[in-house]
Amino acid sequence: MKTPSRLQPLEDDGLIDEVISQLMSGKEAQVYIVRCGDKLRCAKIYKEANKRSFKQAATYQEGRQVRNSRDARAMGKKSRYGQRGHEEAWLNAEVDALRRLHNAGVRVPQTHGFVDGVLLMDMITDADGDVAPRLNDVQMSAEDAVRFHASVMQDVVKMLCAGLIHGDLSEFNVLMAADGPVIIDLPQAVNAAGNNSAAAMLIRDVENMTRYFGRFAPELRGTFYGPEIWDLYQRGALRPGVALTGKFERRAENANIDEIMAVIEDARAEAEEAEQRRLAAENPDD
Repeated sequence: MKTPSRLQPLEDDGLIDEVISQLMSGKEAQVYIVRCGDKLRCAKIYKEANKRSFKQAATYQEGRQVRNSRDARAMGKKSRYGQRGHEEAWLNAEVDALRRLHNAGVRVPQTHGFVDGVLLMDMITDADGDVAPRLNDVQMSAEDAVRFHASVMQDVVKMLCAGLIHGDLSEFNVLMAADGPVIIDLPQAVNAAGNNSAAAMLIRDVENMTRYFGRFAPELRGTFYGPEIWDLYQRGALRPGVALTGKFERRAENANIDEIMAVIEDARAEAEEAEQRRLAAENPDD
């Protein structure tokens, strides 16, 4: 296919050899399959700020690190320089998160360069070597649902141990690779230690995944992995590979217990409404 203008500089510099096809176009970016030597990879072209439908919500930005105090002051004043700083921070957020999480052992695509708003990264494939489907498009047995859910929970733990929360984790942001789930789409990754909404976002992420896998393994619906993980984190007891139970014991020292449980109840109510809408759409005559 004809090389898109945003990819032409990478082709000129020899970072990519050929653009194979467009993979997707979303609210934040367009993704192309490209050939780099003998490997197929993905090139993610981030849209310019005025062309993105996903806005940089202050809730996600809270606690993010910037290069220096001058940048922080400018961003706070919303000057033209500050707006450029916000844009640069947003563009670099996913790249930094992917590198950080890959080094922490989280199942995310490995990056291979970031040039002029274009991210080169691994193409995640299924057992046949084709582009891996999103989790939302996958059917599975109850046994596989429990196994894959456990895998994602461990990745959530590793992410939190690395100081990050996905912030928008769902069946639409997970690919089913040949060897299991791979988490994608992290431009809104949240700083766990510096964000007042961190607990709510972590619990929402976990509830989204538990709801989805619970379609195939209903026993997962009664679990409480979100508050368990956050409680371990707050007590300094969270470690990669920690044995999770899905149970949560209310204790006097649990911080913000009522708020945490309210988040869970809201998330489950939203999930139930979404599930009812999904079933109604699939069975319009019922």
